Amino acid sequence: MKVLIVLTSHDKLGDTGEKTGFWLEELAAPYYEFKKAGIELTLASPAGGQPPLDPKSNEPDAQTDDTRRFQEDTEATAALAATVRLDSVDPASFDAVFYAGGHGPLWDLTADASSKALIEGTLAADKPVALVCHAPGVLRDVTAPSGAPLVEGKDVTGFTNTEEEGVGLTDVVPFLVEDMLKEKGGRYSKGDDWGPHVVRDGLLITGQNPASSAPAAAALVELLQSTTQS
Repeated sequence: MKVLIVLTSHDKLGDTGEKTGFWLEELAAPYYEFKKAGIELTLASPAGGQPPLDPKSNEPDAQTDDTRRFQEDTEATAALAATVRLDSVDPASFDAVFYAGGHGPLWDLTADASSKALIEGTLAADKPVALVCHAPGVLRDVTAPSGAPLVEGKDVTGFTNTEEEGVGLTDVVPFLVEDMLKEKGGRYSKGDDWGPHVVRDGLLITGQNPASSAPAAAALVELLQSTTQS
């Protein structure tokens, strides 16, 4: 089985002068969930090459066993340094797509035509898509075959308004993930702030926050294995 992991190429945190990017745990934890299942991984980003890491995700209090393992893993760090360009990806080559979060995707992947086509094409081919934390924001302009918003009438989750408030970025981000998913007609649910909460609706899997990234990846693996066996 082959899974494509999509990461942001955006490194500017609005007009704050601070850096952003992808959140390390949201790559590292799923990476090892997929590896454990024997899945072949390809990493992609809009610009290709080394994606920007949100420096806050590399601070001591954000570290996990998976993030430490990833940073000491030469194969993993080499794959991260050489992500393929998203516009070069053939969706037919993969069995599923996984989007890691961090604040970066709210700026670039949300408006990326290749990302939109990738999600729509993957789901149209009856293959699953999983997105965690801020990455469900990437679904903003994605549509169903009917032309309606993809999330309309679907059970979804994503980074909560209170979690955004907790990190002090409510007035910095281009939009709030929770609000957007509700405005687009999603049946939004959430768990406790910073606790794991994963929702699956058919082929669409969403996770609320960094703690949800490993369970979301595990849900994707389970879905892939069930479809392979049936």
